Amino acid sequence: MIRARRPGRAPALAVAAVVLGALAAGCSGAAGGSGREGGRSADPGTSDWVEGATAESVARTLHVEVPSTATQTAAAHRRGFQDDGLILSFVLPAEAVEPFLTQLKPEQPLRLREQPFAAEATPATPFARLGLPEPDALPKVREGQVCAPCMGDLNWLKVAVAQLDERSSRVYLRGVD
Repeated sequence: MIRARRPGRAPALAVAAVVLGALAAGCSGAAGGSGREGGRSADPGTSDWVEGATAESVARTLHVEVPSTATQTAAAHRRGFQDDGLILSFVLPAEAVEPFLTQLKPEQPLRLREQPFAAEATPATPFARLGLPEPDALPKVREGQVCAPCMGDLNWLKVAVAQLDERSSRVYLRGVD
């Protein structure tokens, strides 16, 4: 049995296929030459950085208590399409680093990375926003996952510790809320 085709049905299907194809190409190409990664701008100067974000507000969102001995404290909060990125950094005296890391209760012991990673991509929340080098670009950094998932709305939290000299280290915290 041969069915007769309805006139106009084939052109409608062709138009629908073209529209769907264009939509799919537009979505998949969003990260491609636009300078945006995963819906977030890679440019640290764009307006999705929250004005007035403080170390205290970022630490509260990350569920972290900044030690009273911390100096050179800096933080930033970046609004994202679905999740927000949070960065916090400070310098601790050598004797305060281990107690701070212990209070974080990392999932695994921190691992020592001897060599910097090759520069691959700009993170969604670059520490350059704080005038700091990325911990991935530094040698001899102890790093690891603190939690994933974490308390409240916090999706994950990572820590990196870079020794500055025999007396102090810089702590880098990066989380997604």
